[in-house]
Amino acid sequence: MLAFSTCWNNSRHADGEPMIEEIVAMGFYRIELSHGMTIAKLPGIQKAFRRGIFKCAGVHNYFPAPVEVMIDAPDAYEFTSHRAFDRQRAMDMTLRTLEVAADFQAHYLVLHMGSVPLSSKKFTRPLTASVASGQQRDPKHIRQKLDFIRKRERIAGLYFERATQALEKIAERAQELGVKLAIESRSRFEDMPTEREMLALQEQFKEHAAVGYWHDFGHVQLKHNLGLLDHHQWLESISNYLIGGHVHDVEWPARDHRTPLTGTLDFASLLAFFPKDAPLIWELSPTNRKADILSAYARWKELFPDRQ
Repeated sequence: MLAFSTCWNNSRHADGEPMIEEIVAMGFYRIELSHGMTIAKLPGIQKAFRRGIFKCAGVHNYFPAPVEVMIDAPDAYEFTSHRAFDRQRAMDMTLRTLEVAADFQAHYLVLHMGSVPLSSKKFTRPLTASVASGQQRDPKHIRQKLDFIRKRERIAGLYFERATQALEKIAERAQELGVKLAIESRSRFEDMPTEREMLALQEQFKEHAAVGYWHDFGHVQLKHNLGLLDHHQWLESISNYLIGGHVHDVEWPARDHRTPLTGTLDFASLLAFFPKDAPLIWELSPTNRKADILSAYARWKELFPDRQ
């Protein structure tokens, strides 16, 4: 099931209806309603939905965005935060988003679960810079990466516990509403969960029908490029829990959310792990040109006729 995310054109529209119409005109009937959406755009989206011009594939938390957050910031409130107010706000906004998702007859809600308090300026960014300069085999780079992994492992327990406790509450409501909770793979190793933690989380909730895994192609490829995992091996190990994924390409080593089939990802081999009916959502940066998207979409349909 191929669909398109509103994250591409959200910032260019003040009204939700023409935003939806632009995507539909490009040939995408199914749409994911993404984060960063002001509540002012919701009536227009609802109008387009009532007109029947699109089907809602899914929703990305938080939707609509918290009114007090002036920028697109899906991690403004985290389940893992030390601040009790932030944890409660994250819970309240997520439960509200679940209600909206049910109203749009969405199949799933994409969730970020939080992070550990380590600065990417000290860890992910320097590692990315050394890879970009071709130093990924340098002993210094390898030591820094291993030190980073060990430090994160030492402090992760509390934040994993907070994330899973939040998920237990959300899953109850999601099951009542018939919406899947799609726990997304993240782009930074500082984020929660890592791949090891994701497997533990999915195992913990394996009997809960509302919880599954959401694969972000670009996010996982960034970690692959840093030598933190192998993209294919990871998909094979998590495939039993797979719901669907965000599709976007990567320019080496760390520019993601690029138009599919224009970067470094081998989609043909990666898609083999996905069920034929799994939702595949093109989640693209606003910097991608419409002409390039349409060209890639035409090529995609030729290459993957069973992934429409």
